[in-house]
Amino acid sequence: MRRIIGIVLAVLLIGGVVAAVVAGRESGDTGTATKTVRAVIGSEKAEFFADPDVVEALATQGYTVRAETSGSWAMEGLDLKGYDLAFPSSKAPADELAAKYEVRQPLPRPFYSPLVVVAHRSAADVLARNGLATLDGEHRGTLKMAAYLDAARADRTWQQLKGADRHGELTGTLFIASTDPGTSNSGALYLAAASYVEGGGRVAASTKDVEATAPLMRKLVSVQGAQQSSTDAAFRDFVSGAGNPLVLVYESQVAALLGQGDGGLADLTVLYPDTTANSDHTVVPLTEEGRALGDLLTSDPRLRELAVRHGFRPQGVTAEFTSATAAHAAYLNQQLTGVRQVPVPTSAVLHDMARRAGS
Repeated sequence: MRRIIGIVLAVLLIGGVVAAVVAGRESGDTGTATKTVRAVIGSEKAEFFADPDVVEALATQGYTVRAETSGSWAMEGLDLKGYDLAFPSSKAPADELAAKYEVRQPLPRPFYSPLVVVAHRSAADVLARNGLATLDGEHRGTLKMAAYLDAARADRTWQQLKGADRHGELTGTLFIASTDPGTSNSGALYLAAASYVEGGGRVAASTKDVEATAPLMRKLVSVQGAQQSSTDAAFRDFVSGAGNPLVLVYESQVAALLGQGDGGLADLTVLYPDTTANSDHTVVPLTEEGRALGDLLTSDPRLRELAVRHGFRPQGVTAEFTSATAAHAAYLNQQLTGVRQVPVPTSAVLHDMARRAGS
């Protein structure tokens, strides 16, 4: 579905590092790259670093990047000796790694992506009819987090919602499918946003705070059964028509698919949670070469342009994303109107939250 050109992905689905991405001469690049930078990256950035245009842009600046993918939260358990940088998908695990390796602040944050819920049109219509969402058009809307959490707390089923009886695929307990919060950034951020709403608009900061929201967090996770370890797999399943009718993914995945003009879009509605946590892709430089690359990803116009092509929002200038995605405004909330971004708890608090949610 999504293009991966000039790359070998070795899939090793065992805990920490799960795949290797080699970007550079092996892809046929004949540029002038002279510095090889080793990186551990979140899997959602694998296609970005594998893109031949990204390889060429980096080579022009004198870099070859050799990257291995890992769950962002699993990076804390890896031995990063010999690596130049880690590139998790959120600031919390990045701060934890920075403290562990005594990395000086500030950390480069090249781009970010909001979490969204992709829904089949029938599911979005039913949610809107029952006050759980509002729709701005055929392919875009807003998920009302407080109303959704109330429904989750009450174990509401699709059959209890008005209009669901017209759609045979909408059966069983209403829930949003997310990734494993113990190892995956998107799953952890889902709990962060939900706990903020459940906690009355407060960021969980202590064991007491986590305990207060744990019953609902546990319900959000347990209803799903086995969870995916990667949003890539979950999104592919959704687009192919398999899996749950509501799936939590990154906006970048949707935007990249729209930009490629691939199929599977006619039945797609993108719901932006009205309360969410952005995924701030943050570089943790372990060497000076790693910091230089992080700064380059942040400031180089060509690399920022390519980041947008892969669906990411570059930090600092919204016009780049808005202009590049103008043709897809029917799906994307370009200005994030009506979306509240909440602060993310510390890594320790989120780990505790994920542990309790999965117990």
